[in-house]
Amino acid sequence: MKFDFKKLLPHLAVFVVFIIAALAYFHPVLSGKKVYQNDIVQYKGNARQLIDHRAETGEELYWTDAVFGGMPTYQLGARYDYDFIDSLDRTIRFLPRPADYLFLYFASFYVLMLVMRVDWKIGLLGALAFGFSTYLIIILGVGHNAKAHAIAYFPLVLSGIILVFQKRYLLGFIVTALAMALELQANHPQMTYYLLLAVIILGIAYFIDAINKKVVPHYFKSIGIMTAAVVLALGTNAGNLLATSEYSKESTRGASNITVNAQGENVEVKEGLDYDYITDYSYGLSESFNLILPRFAGGGSGDAYEEDSNSRQQLLKIDPSSLNEEEMGYLNQLVSLSQRKYWGDQAIVEAPAYLGVSVVFLALLSLFLIKGRLKWWTLTAIVLTLLLSYGKNLSWLTEFFIDYVPFYNKFRAVTSIQVIIEMCVPILAAIGLWQFFNEKTAIDKKRKALLYAGGGFAGVLVVIALLGSFLFNLTGPYDEYLLDFPQLGARYVDALKADRFAMIQSDALKALLYVGIICGALYLLLSDKIKETVVLVICGVVILFDLISFDTQYVNDDDYVSAREYALPFLKTEADDLVLKDKSHFRVYDQLADPVNSGRAAYFHNAMGGYHGAKPRRFQDLINFYFAGQEGITREQLEILGMFNTKYILGQNANGTVAQQNPILSGNAWFVTDVKVVKDQNQEILSIKELNADSLAIITADQKELIGLKTISKDSTASIELTNYKTEELTYTSTNTQAGLAVFSEMYYPHGWIATIDGKEAPIARVNYALRGLSVPAGQHEIVFKFVPSVVKTGSTIMLISNILLLLVILGGLFIALKKKI
Repeated sequence: MKFDFKKLLPHLAVFVVFIIAALAYFHPVLSGKKVYQNDIVQYKGNARQLIDHRAETGEELYWTDAVFGGMPTYQLGARYDYDFIDSLDRTIRFLPRPADYLFLYFASFYVLMLVMRVDWKIGLLGALAFGFSTYLIIILGVGHNAKAHAIAYFPLVLSGIILVFQKRYLLGFIVTALAMALELQANHPQMTYYLLLAVIILGIAYFIDAINKKVVPHYFKSIGIMTAAVVLALGTNAGNLLATSEYSKESTRGASNITVNAQGENVEVKEGLDYDYITDYSYGLSESFNLILPRFAGGGSGDAYEEDSNSRQQLLKIDPSSLNEEEMGYLNQLVSLSQRKYWGDQAIVEAPAYLGVSVVFLALLSLFLIKGRLKWWTLTAIVLTLLLSYGKNLSWLTEFFIDYVPFYNKFRAVTSIQVIIEMCVPILAAIGLWQFFNEKTAIDKKRKALLYAGGGFAGVLVVIALLGSFLFNLTGPYDEYLLDFPQLGARYVDALKADRFAMIQSDALKALLYVGIICGALYLLLSDKIKETVVLVICGVVILFDLISFDTQYVNDDDYVSAREYALPFLKTEADDLVLKDKSHFRVYDQLADPVNSGRAAYFHNAMGGYHGAKPRRFQDLINFYFAGQEGITREQLEILGMFNTKYILGQNANGTVAQQNPILSGNAWFVTDVKVVKDQNQEILSIKELNADSLAIITADQKELIGLKTISKDSTASIELTNYKTEELTYTSTNTQAGLAVFSEMYYPHGWIATIDGKEAPIARVNYALRGLSVPAGQHEIVFKFVPSVVKTGSTIMLISNILLLLVILGGLFIALKKKI
C-alpha cells in the first residue's frame, strides 16, 4: 500500500495553526519577555540550590539544605538517569513557555478527536475550544505549570485507551504507554488522580457496553493490554515515582505521628490532609453558573467595580468629615473588601472557570444526538466532578470520598477536580457538532435536538436575564458588616446587589446572542441555506471571540516582564547583603515575607522556611505547635530556630530591613549534658518547650535503644566542628574525653542518610523531634554524613529497563506496520 502524503497535509496544517495560535496568544514571548508566574517565582527560590548545583557541576542534587531545614529535592525538579521520557516531553514542548503548554493542550485534544473519528475540521475547533478554556489559561498565568502539563496529556491518555477498545491493540498499547509515561512525567499526582477517576467511569461505561454487545472477553483483553501499558509507563518514571512515594510518607501528605495538639489534648488523626485544608477552596453551589456566565459570582477576586457603578456612586454620598479616624479606617476596610466584584464562597479566585457558553450549548446539543457509552461516560464524569468540587458545601459526598475512596484525602483545593469538566464538555461539543453534520443522523432528530437544546438553553438565559435578581441570593460575604455600618447600610448593599445582577444580566444577554448566532447557523444548515464549512467558521469565530476576549482580561500583556526581571525573581535587601557577608554555615528565618510560605529567603540563603505544597511533616508539626497564632518571636521559637542553627532573623523596622542575630544558637553540632527520654513522639514534641540551648536533648526510648545510648557525658572542652560542608556530605571533627550524645542541626530524614564515625557506619537517631543524633565514643573522631538515596539508584535501573522495553515495542510496531504496507 502506497503512503498518501496528501492525507497528511490537513493534519500538518492544523498543527501549524496550533503553533500560530499559541504564539499569538502569548506573543510577547517572541520578543524575549516572560509571563510573571508567582508559583514559578517561589519555585525558583526553593530550587535555587538545586539549579545552581546542576549548572556548576553538571550533577544532580537530591537533597537541599536551603528550605525547611533540609528536605529531598524529589518534588523540587530533581532529574534522574535514563529519564528518556523527559527528553521526549521537552522535544514535544518546543515552543517558548507558556506557549508550549497551550500548544500541548491543542495537539493532545486534536489527537483524541482523530481517534474518535471526528472530522479534522471539527477536531481543530474542539481543540481550540479546549485549549482556550479560561481555567486552562489562568493556571498558565499564575504559574501552575505542572498542573497544566498534566492536564494537557489527559486527552492523549484517553486516545490510547480508546484505541485499545477499538481493537487496535498494538497501536493502543504504544499510545497508552507513551501518553501515560508523559502524564506521569508531568509530576502532578493530583491531576493524574482526577484523570484516573474519569478513566474508571469510562471503564465502567465500556464494561456495560461490552455486556450489552456480548463482547466481554474483548473487554478484559483490552483491560489487560492497558494494564501492561500503564505498568510500563510507571517503570519509565520509576525514579520520580519511587522517590516521591518515599518522601510523601515523611511529608504533610502522609500520616502524622502526633495524636495530640499543642495543648497536649488528644485529637483524632487521619492519614492524609485535614478536612478543612482539603476543602479550603470549595465551589459555591450557585457558582456552577460560572461555567456559562463568567461573572455570575462577580469574576476574579482582583476585579473591582468601575467608577460609574451603582455602589461607587453610593460611596460618593458619604461625608468623610462625619467620621473619626477609627471609623474612617474601618470604613476604608469595608469598602476595599466589598468593592471586589467576586462575591462567592471561596477565599480567593483568580478568575472564574468559564467554559464558553457556546461550547456548553454544543455539548448540550450532543446529549440529544448521541447515545451509548460516550454520552453516559461524559455526563457521569461531569456531574460527579461538579458535585465533588462543592467540597464543604456538599459535605456528605466530600466526607464519603475522604473517608472511603483511596488517596482522595491526599489532595487539597477540591475545585481543581473541575478539570474533568473542562475536558468532557469540549469533547461533547465536538462530537455533537460532528453528529449534527453527519448525514446518517436523521433530519428530524437534528431538528428536535436543535429545538430542545436551543429553546431550553435560551429559555434559561432569558429567565436569568429577567428574573435573576429574584431567583438568586446576591448576598456577598461582607454584606452583614456593611449593613451594620451607618454610613453604608442597606442603600449601599442594595447598590452592590444591583451591580452584581447587572453583571449577571449582561453576561446572560451576551450568552443569548452567542447561542442565538450558533442556533441560527445550524438552522440555516438544516434548511440548506449555508454549507457546513460556513457553520464551522461561524462557530469558530463565536467560540474563540467569546473565550479569548474573556481570557485576556486575566492573562494579557500586563503579566509579562523582561527576561532580566524574570531571571531575578527576588530583590536583595540590605539585610540580605549583611547576612551574605557571613561565610559560615547557618540558616535564616525570613520575616520580610511569610516565613514558611515564601521562597524569598531560600533564593539567597539556607532558609528555615520555604514554599511548597508538601512540606516535611516534622517541620510543619513544629510550626503548628510553636509558631502558629503567635505574634512576635517567643523564647520557644528562638530555641527551635537555634537548634536548626538559624543564626539570623530578617525583619523590618523604621530604618529599613534588619538582620538580627538569634541569641539562642547551638551551632552546627554539639554535645549535650543531659537527655530526657520520653515514651513517644507526642511527648517528644511537647517537651521541645523544655530545651535550653545545647544543654538538653529529647529522645524517645526506641531511638535511644537504636543507637545503644546508655550514659552520656561531656567534658568542659568537648566540641564538634563542621570541617567540610557539601549539601549531600557533611564532615565533622569531634573531641570529647567521654562518650556522649551529639546532636546535629540537620533535618532528620530516615531514608538515604548514612553516618560514619572514623569510616564505620553508625545508626542515626531522631533527636528533638526533628534533628539527627549520634552516640559518639570518647576521643577524637571524624564524623561524616552522606546522602546516598538507594531509591534513586533502584528507580534509575527500573527506568532503563522499562525504556528499553518500550523502545522495542515501538520498533516492533513500526516493523509490523511497514510489513503490512509492503
